[in-house]
Amino acid sequence: QDNRISIWSVGDLGNVGLSGEYQGEPQLLCDIRHNGDVMDMQFLDQERIVVASSTGTVTVFRHHQNNQTLSANQRWEKAHYHVDQDTSCGGAACTGVICNNPEIVTVGEDGRINLFRADQKDAVRTIDNADSSTLHAVTFLRTTEILTVNSIGQLKIWDLRQQRNEPSQIFSLTGDRVPLHCVDRHPNQQHIVATGGQDGMLSIWDIRQGTMPVSLLNAHEAEMWEVHFHPSNPDHLFTCSEDGSLWHWDTSTDISEKPSFLHQGGRSTTYFSHNTINQSVVSAWLSNDPTKDRMEITNLIPNQTLSVNSLDILGPCLVYGTDAEAIYVNRQLFA
Repeated sequence: QDNRISIWSVGDLGNVGLSGEYQGEPQLLCDIRHNGDVMDMQFLDQERIVVASSTGTVTVFRHHQNNQTLSANQRWEKAHYHVDQDTSCGGAACTGVICNNPEIVTVGEDGRINLFRADQKDAVRTIDNADSSTLHAVTFLRTTEILTVNSIGQLKIWDLRQQRNEPSQIFSLTGDRVPLHCVDRHPNQQHIVATGGQDGMLSIWDIRQGTMPVSLLNAHEAEMWEVHFHPSNPDHLFTCSEDGSLWHWDTSTDISEKPSFLHQGGRSTTYFSHNTINQSVVSAWLSNDPTKDRMEITNLIPNQTLSVNSLDILGPCLVYGTDAEAIYVNRQLFA
């Protein structure tokens, strides 16, 4: 009932003990009340955080580092709503937010897409009936294009320069209409996109060709809540699930060179489905040589039972939050 946005300091890398565990307690720097469930949040810049609420409101909080306080910097009331913005109970959950400073894109249960600018009171652009179903997540493809995933298994590309309110492309999982919950694009090869959904499968898409995934990979036993390519090392991908697992997918080297003790946790090797791609430089994610495109999967939290709801990665650090009401920081991703 009482939700808060909190800023923590987990110290610096200098404080790591011999076995890699962090020395000293994380410090709560500041927190502030938040109306509604926090559905998603993203840093806009060094000191501003954009937060999506289940009430449909989108708030920008500013972290004042000089006196360690948080304040609401800007608020778009009921950016998402079912009936109309004025009814007291009309808010629809804002399910996803993505920032490319100063632009902020939000999606929601109402099938709406909003484009805001951090310095403007009104939405720059709203696509009212972008989707007839719930939009679960959004990410930037390029500065002017976004990708959304919805609850009937579709991935859509929207060109924000176009005034028309239709997607420029629609991709879809084969006939099953399995809801998609999360999406991320490869940081260097923008045509490669990963999604995850209700059935726990990981789908890899090449948006230059076809309308179906290049590969469907067996992954989790329940909903996949988040998928992220490592921002600077995108041969590594991370997924987390309602089933309590967090998988590290590694396509960086040939399996046979690796010692077998790394195969702890989940199903340790998997194969891509093979599509022939005539392309000189092929990402490991789209590889079509069966001898090379094995990959290694490690479950980073083998004995966890409660849902892993969210994750993020930077450098050697992985942070994730679970239904145990705990946040974990793993600083040894590539140890």
